[in-house]
Formats: sequence, structure tokens, C-alpha cells
Amino acid sequence: MSVEVRNITKKFGSFVALENINLTAPDGDLVALLGPSGSGKTTLLRIIAGLESFESVSGADILFRGVSVVGDRLSERRVGFVFQHYALFRRHTVYGNIAFGLKVRRGKERLSSRAIRERVMKLIHLVQLDGLELRYPDQLSGGQRQRVALARALAIEPQFLLLDEPFGALDSRVRQNLRRWLRRMHDEIKLTSIFVTHDQEEALELADRIVVMNKGRVEQEGTPTEVFHNPKNEFVMDFLGNVNLFHGRIESGRVFLEQSGIIANVDDRKRFFVRPHEIELVPDNIDNAGLPAKIKRVQLAGAIVKVELTSIENNEIFVEMSHEKYAVHKFQNGDSVFVVPKNSIVFPEDYSI
Repeated sequence: MSVEVRNITKKFGSFVALENINLTAPDGDLVALLGPSGSGKTTLLRIIAGLESFESVSGADILFRGVSVVGDRLSERRVGFVFQHYALFRRHTVYGNIAFGLKVRRGKERLSSRAIRERVMKLIHLVQLDGLELRYPDQLSGGQRQRVALARALAIEPQFLLLDEPFGALDSRVRQNLRRWLRRMHDEIKLTSIFVTHDQEEALELADRIVVMNKGRVEQEGTPTEVFHNPKNEFVMDFLGNVNLFHGRIESGRVFLEQSGIIANVDDRKRFFVRPHEIELVPDNIDNAGLPAKIKRVQLAGAIVKVELTSIENNEIFVEMSHEKYAVHKFQNGDSVFVVPKNSIVFPEDYSI
């Protein structure tokens, strides 16, 4: 079941929450709406679900598998919605929460008690809550509650699944475990899903496609590899992980970093964006390509070594390297070094230094 959004605009009074949004969630994909708070992610998700209206402008439409659902009631859209804070019924057991959407059906869609039980127990097994069906929400951990919320959304056999920051209320370790579990479950059921997050790592780890949003607009849409390694603009580059900004020039295809005040020709001025893991630290500036800096802090705990530095202009620089590479020089706090970019991105916009 593919989802397509066309020319969607949403205003709250004079505030433009969404401006001419166009995107597609291909059939069977897990799509992330990624962006900072206030970028319009949740508003867009609610519009897709039918929980929020949008401006009636020319060409505005929402299509499920190529068919417009504008005007359809929420129940007719058959959407599974998972909220950030679970929204479980406190007086219902795990079983009762999951079965709720099935028990309230009427007419031809109503299932027998036996059919309901079979579906609910199958979902309880799917979300790995076997043996907990008689517990109440306050007897569960945060991760278990989120799994109940997900199972409840899946119980009605939705056409697709929408998740609004599903792991935002959980601690780091539980969030990490649930990410892997959700990805495995998605690969098993292949249900087209759209989830909202402001966590870059979460989007890169989980999603088949990422839609980067900012101030009510789509900045870039693509696979995690595309948006991370080929960002369209500075916002996407900066939002998808730490980035260092340098000034310098390009000669014979090589980058030479400079202090901002000593570039002789204004036409040579470039802004280079370099990720921490794509910087090399060297003790000597042999080929004159490095920028002098001083090490402020070395963090050895963890899978990688993180080094914080300051340039002679007192700008912060962040570098990441393997423990094996660090062992070559074993830089210490206070050491003077040279910063050499191994890969950088220059955006075409004209910026002044």
C-alpha cells in the first residue's frame, strides 16, 4: 500500500505549519519524517491519518495506492496510529487493549469471539509479550507498553502504519533494542509505515527512506545513504550528524584550509563542511594543507576515540577516529596538531565569510 501526499499546506492562523508538501511512501517501505521540533512532522502525519484538516488549494490530495482518500472518514482510511505516549486504556489488560478495535466493530466487519482471540494472541506473540496478556499497563515497562500500542494498531489490519515518535518516551537502551525489534518485525509483515522522529541515528538505522523536514518544508527525500552522503544543502548536512565548518580554497583538486582572515582573493573563498570521522590529525603540516589547532579533550571511552580541538581563532573542531588510528600518535590534551580534511562538501550557494 503506497501513500502519496500532493501539495499539502496547513496553517494555524497566520502560522504556516506545512508549505506545499509533496512526498511518497512506496509500498512496503518504512519511511522516516525527520526534522527538528516545529518542522511540521507530526502535523503531516495527522493529516495523512485524517486527524487533521489541510488547506483546500489546487492539486492538494492524499492518495492510498493511487486512490484519493480526501473526504474519507478516519475509520474508512484503515490507518494504524501509534502515539508517543502509548495512549493505552488503563483499565484494560494487554489483551483488552489489543482487542478493543476489534470488539467495537459492527455489522459485517464484526468478528466472532474466537476469531478475535486468535488474532489478538497472534499479535501478542508477534510483539513478544507472551504470558503478559492479563497484565494492566501500569504493570508493564515502557518498552512493553509501546509494544502493546503497536499490537493494538496492527489488530485492525490497517492499510498502513503511522508512528509518532514511538520511542521518544523511552530510555536510550530500551529505545535501541526496540528499534532493532521494529525493523525485524517490519521486514516480516512488510506493512507500509511512516514514523516521525527528530533522532538522526534512529532514522538512519530504521528507515528505507528519509524525508528531512524543516520549517514546514521538505528539504530532501531519499534513502539513508543518499541523504547522509549527498545532502542537498547545509541544513541537511548539519542535521544528519555532527559537522565541522571550515574556510579555505581548492587547488588542483585538493582542499587547503585557511584562517578566515588570510584568504587573499575573495573569489577563492569556500565553505567546507566536514564530518568528524573524515578528518585526520597530523603532528606536522608537511604538505601545507592542514589547519593549526590545539587539542582540548580526548575521550577514549567507547567504540571510537572522540577528540575536541580549538583552532587559533578559538573555533571548536570535532574529530572521530578508531582506537587503532589513535594509537599511532596518541595525542594528548594541550598538544598542537594540524587538521586535514579527507573528504568535504561545498554547497553551491554564495556565502560571505
